[in-house]
Amino acid sequence: MITIDGSYGEGGGQILRTSIALSVITGEPVKIINIRANRPNPGLRPQHLHGILALKELSNAKVEGAEVGSKELTFIPGKIKAKNISINIGTAGSITLVLQALLPAMAFAEKRIKFRITGGTDVPWSPPVDYMRNVTLFALRRIGINGEIVIERRGHYPKGGGIVRGFIDPWDEKRELVALEYTTINKIEGISHATNLPTHVAERQAKAAKKELEVLGVPIEIKTEVSRSLGPGSGVVVWAETDCLRLGGDALGKKGKPAEVVGKEAAKELLDQLKTKACVDKFLGDQLIPFLAFSGGRVKVVEITRHLITNVWVVEQFLGKVFEVKGDIGNPGVVEVTRRVEL
Repeated sequence: MITIDGSYGEGGGQILRTSIALSVITGEPVKIINIRANRPNPGLRPQHLHGILALKELSNAKVEGAEVGSKELTFIPGKIKAKNISINIGTAGSITLVLQALLPAMAFAEKRIKFRITGGTDVPWSPPVDYMRNVTLFALRRIGINGEIVIERRGHYPKGGGIVRGFIDPWDEKRELVALEYTTINKIEGISHATNLPTHVAERQAKAAKKELEVLGVPIEIKTEVSRSLGPGSGVVVWAETDCLRLGGDALGKKGKPAEVVGKEAAKELLDQLKTKACVDKFLGDQLIPFLAFSGGRVKVVEITRHLITNVWVVEQFLGKVFEVKGDIGNPGVVEVTRRVEL
């Protein structure tokens, strides 16, 4: 059994998500201690718990310590079974963080797995679901993973109630990803959404984002979406499609924050990601790590983050030395797979 210290590196929930996913993929039992030890409210939160329970169901696993607040967890996986997965986080806990745990494991099933998750679609400290749909999945298709994410209803903090469904097909053909520097930006796309708020909120967010991004001199299309849910909220996700991958930027609205500020924040974040010419933005970098171990390849990231370094460490606890990371934390760098893992 592998023991993982949850206080390593950035010491957050990502250690947990990646560890359990790799346990399911490899069949290797794992014990995680000091879960989220570096966070103000350490231990399992609802979105972590529901990700674990979904992976338990997916792999017919035996689990000890699967409860909110738990700081230690033992996970003994069985065989991955293709089945429909339904999860209700019960709060505005992040749907995308649950998906980060599920996606790698689902790709190793023998048949298509469908999922439906209720929780937060656009909440602080996690990727917005539109980012995962349009940036993460775009990159995963390049390495041979086919999937879909559909938003049935938005869910914002604090009430949640968002609903996302989709599927992941078996990863039959693993394709190497070489994505270093882009030479051209083909277009900018995005989604500006407002829930339980006037239509003009979404429109103003989109207009402000577009104005900032016009400096790039490429076609821009930011769609607006107005909807109803359990509570109010708004946000913008924008992405640049380059000749290698997509890079993204996002911002969330909140009470008292002008729509124009939200739009500008998202646009400026994207512009910052584009400055280094790296193909992989700082958010996608750590998300790709578990997949790259099996696909192989070499990518340049806008920023080597603590999340990325931590995810590399977790993957190598299960799979041995796989990566070489060139560059310093906080700066651009290259992640190269030195040994592609075959299962």
